[in-house]
Amino acid sequence: MSLPVILLLFLIFIATSWMGYKRLLRLRHLTQRRLAYGFLAAMAILTLMTAAQWMGYFPQHIAAKFTMGLYTAVAGFFMGFAFKQFILRRKTGNMEYAYRSFWTEAVPNLISILLISFGLYRMQLFTLGPFTGIGLTSGLSLLAFGLLGVTMRIVPEFRQKGIMILDRLVPWQEVVAYRWHRENVIQIDYLNANSELTDFTTAIPAEDHLIIERLLGKKLKEHEEQRKKILKKRDQPGH
Repeated sequence: MSLPVILLLFLIFIATSWMGYKRLLRLRHLTQRRLAYGFLAAMAILTLMTAAQWMGYFPQHIAAKFTMGLYTAVAGFFMGFAFKQFILRRKTGNMEYAYRSFWTEAVPNLISILLISFGLYRMQLFTLGPFTGIGLTSGLSLLAFGLLGVTMRIVPEFRQKGIMILDRLVPWQEVVAYRWHRENVIQIDYLNANSELTDFTTAIPAEDHLIIERLLGKKLKEHEEQRKKILKKRDQPGH
């Protein structure tokens, strides 16, 4: 790769890392409609690129550089996202409860380790070469996905300062109430980023019912005054 290409890829990586760190795109933004539109747009771009290359308007060396740019952008965004997730988890304090099972703990961690390992393999770091632009950038994107998987849990984490729901922290003072939605499934009501009342449900095994009820009761009582102030401000005209 030439020096200008390396510099351009570096700038793309820095820019998209900043975008990921600032959470310009969150998981809650990924609705079914947006995912469908995104998939259709990606397929349309891929079809146009293939047709242009077949007709000779998109030479192989340009296609390779374009692909490296896409891989670098993906790697940068998810690296920044994973780093912000790591910082957020550290700020929320120790874990007080999370439902752990083979499917919620071992399988996601195994997938993350496989992604990281395959990313390092694609980068040819195990064999110390030969290094290629496509190999390095595609491996870096796989590495970023793996790191994101390590820092994010698929089940809610009840931590000292709040509840981690995928990529978002719900502070305890914004947790409003809880109730058993059905057997072994608890519903927790909370205020979202727009101060709107919403909820989520999560599975709790029967042997942990008392643990989670004590924890939630304790946290709701500790932050009762703060929660009342937030709700009072929310109900005022103009809010």
